[in-house]
Amino acid sequence: MPVGKTPCGIAIPQTSSPVDARLIRGFLERAEELGYESVWVQEQIISDSPILEPVTLLAYAAALTSKVRLGTAVLLTVIRNPVQLAKSLASLDQLSRGRLTVGVGIGGPHVPERIFGISSERRARQFVEGLQVMKALWTQPRASFSGDFWRLENVPMEPKPLQKPHPPLWFGARESIALKRAVRYGDGWMGAGSSSSADFINQVGEVRRFLDEAKRDPATFAISKRVYLAIDDDSARAEWRLREWFGVRYKNAEMAARVSVWGSVAECVDKLGQLVRAGAKHLLLNPVFDEIEQLELFAAEFLPHL
Repeated sequence: MPVGKTPCGIAIPQTSSPVDARLIRGFLERAEELGYESVWVQEQIISDSPILEPVTLLAYAAALTSKVRLGTAVLLTVIRNPVQLAKSLASLDQLSRGRLTVGVGIGGPHVPERIFGISSERRARQFVEGLQVMKALWTQPRASFSGDFWRLENVPMEPKPLQKPHPPLWFGARESIALKRAVRYGDGWMGAGSSSSADFINQVGEVRRFLDEAKRDPATFAISKRVYLAIDDDSARAEWRLREWFGVRYKNAEMAARVSVWGSVAECVDKLGQLVRAGAKHLLLNPVFDEIEQLELFAAEFLPHL
């Protein structure tokens, strides 16, 4: 069950150096004990910062937990073979007993498709077709699909995902065309951690308009926001540590002040309350230092206020 009134997930420590499996195990076990609704991973395959592969890490998380949902925020599906990915995710959904939420994204100029043997041309079409291929494999006894990039005819794949018709697909998106795509093809939308609260509030308005145009029930469409968050009564120290992490992870220390939430419990409650009032139905909290301590602080001091 969610802690507080707004379901809150938390990002799994994924970037420690050296890799600390004991930290990850303890974090996951404690997150479930504290009642977090979900745990999440992100994807960056090519990086000079150490970051674990997301589907592998979620399989590890599935084995260590029994209640929390498991989410990707987000998989860059255009750099993956959709047939192989469909198989991996269906297996993960089965092994977790139906706890998977699949966050997907199209990526951007920073994604080096050629390294993966993929053309960057017509990226949006490739993205949509890849998702259609996965849905076909997940829902059809023998999948058939004919597109510009992928063609299947009577292809069997078992087992199907445990969740029917398939695990929820939440789209990471920020531009209008991508938000509209999320409403057309997805089950939810995730506001990026690299976007500000003001950006998110504006994007929620667009999503609601697209839902109305598509005649979709907003109650059945998830709206989430990743938030880089640091609780510390010493605001200057919290900001400095966030800037340090952003400088290493994103090579952009200035981004920290633009997109993060930090400060005392009261300050963070107020800032995140703005996101909830703007329409966030789910929050993905992302500590970037002292992960276990922040995990405990969020649960004890912050989440009950939501």
